[in-house]
Amino acid sequence: MIISKTPLRISFAGGGSDLPSYYKKMPGKVISTSIDKYVYVVLKKRFDSLIYINYSKKEIVKDVKNIKHDLVREAMIKTGIKSGIEITTLSDIPSSGSGLGSSSAITVGLLNAMYNYQNIIKTQEFLANEACEIEIDICKNPIGKQDQYGCSIGGLKVIDFSTKGYVDLKSINHNFSRLERNLYLCFTDITRSANDILSKQSRNSKKNTSKNLSLVQSVSKFEKIINSGTYHEVGPFLDKMWSIKKEMAPGISNDSIEDLYNKGISFGSTGGKVLGAGGGGFILFYVPRINQEKFEEGMKNKVFLDFKFEKHGSKVIFVEGV
Repeated sequence: MIISKTPLRISFAGGGSDLPSYYKKMPGKVISTSIDKYVYVVLKKRFDSLIYINYSKKEIVKDVKNIKHDLVREAMIKTGIKSGIEITTLSDIPSSGSGLGSSSAITVGLLNAMYNYQNIIKTQEFLANEACEIEIDICKNPIGKQDQYGCSIGGLKVIDFSTKGYVDLKSINHNFSRLERNLYLCFTDITRSANDILSKQSRNSKKNTSKNLSLVQSVSKFEKIINSGTYHEVGPFLDKMWSIKKEMAPGISNDSIEDLYNKGISFGSTGGKVLGAGGGGFILFYVPRINQEKFEEGMKNKVFLDFKFEKHGSKVIFVEGV
């Protein structure tokens, strides 16, 4: 049996510039961090030649090609596993539509577990690149590259995307406990497929060149804020990013999200943004220490995800009988 553990991620700035429709024309850049909420993949050898897959559904098939879960199917094809295996995926949060990169975390975790199941060790960069190939090139999902690298490699980092498709990472190593303490993840109680919104955003990229460029340029601004420790600027920064992001495509925001966001501001948050493609999932709020008691009391009927930053990325946490 093999168990892999892959972190989810939150993105602070630059989202959208990791889409091929953007970085193939001009370099993209994001800043994000992995967090201590995870996707787990459990692989167990079966006594027969069947393939069992357990997620929100259950599949039992004889041939890899008949697997309906496209990420599992393509990861098995990519790693060369053909039969006689049971695969179970588990997650600390809703498995889709969270805005925390869960689908990419699943893909990375599947690859990591499947290679280790065969006693093959791959680097985190390799796993991220293959996850991109599966999700973007093979499954044709209209997503970018930041989630795969953010979940696979871990830590707070700046990720650059070249026009030729190369990815470069720079880790930011400081004690960010003060920043962590002032961030809140609030669930909108809406899960959605990101594909429709991202497809519209990709189609609109030619019209949104200046907005995309401002999102890319914002990465350096956010890096400067956290490196200098001027955290009081984080809330207004995120609020500005959210205003720009909402103009990128229809569906990124809605009345329910706006009501929740405005409620958070009224109870002491100085700014925030919806994570991921938008349309639902989680809102990241920045709340100064002095306002946190008021914020927590005013938002006590909302669902929050307690989290910390993490720095290890995807790893195998259990191996037995392989």
